[in-house]
Amino acid sequence: MSIRRFALPLAAACWLAGCAGTPPAPDASTVIRQAEDALGSTEMRSLSVALRGTGGTFGQAYEPTQAWPGLNYSIVNRAMNFETGAFREEFARARSEPRGGGAVPPLGQGEQRQVSFTRDGLAWNTAGTAVVPVLLGVGAREHDLWLGTPHGALKAARKFNARAGRREEGGQSRTTLSFEVPGAFTATLVLDEKHLVSRIESTLPHPVLGDTPVVTQFSDYRDLGGRLRFPMRLQQSMGAHPVFDLQAGQVHANATVDIPVPDGVRGAKENVVSTAVAPGVWFLAGGSHNSVAVELADQIVLIESPLYDGRALAAMAAANALVPGKKVATVINSHHHFDHAGGLRAAAGEGATLVTSALAKPYFEQVFTNPNRVAPDHLARSGRSAKIVGVSGKHVISDGQRSIEVHELQGNVHAQGFMVVWLPKERLLVQADAYTPGPPNAAPPPVPIPQQVNLVQNIERLGWSVDRILPLHGRVVPMRELLVAVGR
Repeated sequence: MSIRRFALPLAAACWLAGCAGTPPAPDASTVIRQAEDALGSTEMRSLSVALRGTGGTFGQAYEPTQAWPGLNYSIVNRAMNFETGAFREEFARARSEPRGGGAVPPLGQGEQRQVSFTRDGLAWNTAGTAVVPVLLGVGAREHDLWLGTPHGALKAARKFNARAGRREEGGQSRTTLSFEVPGAFTATLVLDEKHLVSRIESTLPHPVLGDTPVVTQFSDYRDLGGRLRFPMRLQQSMGAHPVFDLQAGQVHANATVDIPVPDGVRGAKENVVSTAVAPGVWFLAGGSHNSVAVELADQIVLIESPLYDGRALAAMAAANALVPGKKVATVINSHHHFDHAGGLRAAAGEGATLVTSALAKPYFEQVFTNPNRVAPDHLARSGRSAKIVGVSGKHVISDGQRSIEVHELQGNVHAQGFMVVWLPKERLLVQADAYTPGPPNAAPPPVPIPQQVNLVQNIERLGWSVDRILPLHGRVVPMRELLVAVGR
């Protein structure tokens, strides 16, 4: 009787005090201080690091479920100021495999170079002296600022009030730090027995994938002098596929990192410029990615809903304004690459039917049901489900007066299930990355680009007499410019 009487109070006392085998939850501030001491980052205000290695082009797979196409990085220079929340990245990268998308030149034909920045919730790129505001990608760059190094991750853990915890891994107890940057990302840091950050598990919102898992691993820590320790190897995966495997070279703590926001970046917004190219057909430009609006008797068909909610909704609003009383009810997607598919969720949220390749249809159906909690987008807020039509070979949308033909390109190395749109009455071809026109009167490339050659071959196979090409990147051009580009 006495044993039963004291059993519950004893258990409660053990839970409150922390008995042997049940260690109490660690104190977050203590965990952060120990980790900062181990890294020598207590007084760190900024950091610059030079890296090189391999990676993958996120969201540009040849087929929807494949790994991101392989890359070689000759330059990855990152500079971050943890006090001002500013980040700069310069990279040079080349293909390591021939198939798949992205702006990287074809295999063996050079590198893609880019310099990108973020500060104050803003993002921009530079091309020479030109400054290009970037309205998509601020969250991803802030993710790199705070989680691209263990030192930044600890600064973020302190700044965003991390919670400490423990987990079992491989029979060993690991300390964790978890926090959230509202509307941007969530993160959990995993520390090893030496208080070093070995891994970061984060969730980043994405216009196609929804809540996207990111795993960043740090290894091969070395003493670099002045108490600074740094991991010489950084590996990262996004959406379950590798995006980086980099080796660190030069590392500088408290380097001068002064990144002011240029004129023209603050207040930048999506701009859609509508130009009539034929009766009832409009070219919607004004950004890096174009769309085309086509009027039918009972609806507007929008060809391409790119990038993210902001661009997609702006393009749809511009199209709706062109024909009072009608609205976009169908959106045609050129291919599954994320920059061209990033606005499909927004279109679905507006109730539009999505037309894509039969190959991409099950992929979109799957990923559009992923959780979308970090930063709920237009589709998540609408409560709608996506309506998707898959095209294999050819699909026609017609009102009896005008036909819109959707065709799958054969033999293209950019993407499997690559769709183009043919307007036979107007002799207009709408296509995405198969051909991006250069500046007017530019010399053709010294070696014909395979994607452009393939486009010409498909045009000839289908017997089209093309008058003009409406590219989803760049300016409207006559068919003659494509022929010159391929050496005809």
